[in-house]
Amino acid sequence: MQITHQTAAVVTGGASGLGRASATALAAAGAKVAIFDMNAEKGEAVAKEIGAIFCNVNVTDEESVVAGFARARAAHGQERILVHCAQTSKGGKTISRDKETGEFKRFSTENYQYSILGILVASYRLASLSALGMAALDPLDDDGERGVITLTASVAAMDAQVGQVGYGSGKAGVNGLVLPIARDLMDLGIRINSIMPGIFATPPMLGVPPKVLDVLTASVPFPKRLGKPEEFASLVLEFVRNTYFNAQTIRLDGGIRMPAR
Repeated sequence: MQITHQTAAVVTGGASGLGRASATALAAAGAKVAIFDMNAEKGEAVAKEIGAIFCNVNVTDEESVVAGFARARAAHGQERILVHCAQTSKGGKTISRDKETGEFKRFSTENYQYSILGILVASYRLASLSALGMAALDPLDDDGERGVITLTASVAAMDAQVGQVGYGSGKAGVNGLVLPIARDLMDLGIRINSIMPGIFATPPMLGVPPKVLDVLTASVPFPKRLGKPEEFASLVLEFVRNTYFNAQTIRLDGGIRMPAR
């Protein structure tokens, strides 16, 4: 897909981290960008900086997402690009000891469900609602392309560590969405892929203690550093521009393979 000044894009989690980098790159390429995020202060600031619009959206709430799409489409028209980066989850081991009582406790079904709703269900929600709108568009070219969707998984989809039962299985589920959705949408000319980022320089990662950060950085085969959000955004742009990218789940991780803990 060629990005022009008529191309509308929606980026969730666009107020910071991977989403912000993706929104910035798409805007720089000429797209009309709508940022979906819950952080209004940061979201409005980023939107002003890159010439986008901000929509206050909670990706775990159907009505909020529907309203966000309506606002974005009223401003820019139906999006042809969706980049879904926003997610929410909770960490914890399947079985662990309570620090106060010493008794065994279970990662609750409620906490697990929270993670699945915040990662997997939200990914399906955003992808399917966006695809529903894209389906009504005219094709862009002889291939019949109408749109492209990028979901954000994680290397935890393959290498989930101790305490990541909710996060890891949720991200594995995101990868599991890609092929069946690609096949469901193939007659409509809508592509979908996912990116599995490794250890990236996002606000949560930069907030860990320096010693922990040093160990994590040293564990990356090459280059021995955190991934740059701009590198994630670069792959997002390639997914958009290269029409033969479809139904792919791509690691972007400097060659890292996460240990058990």
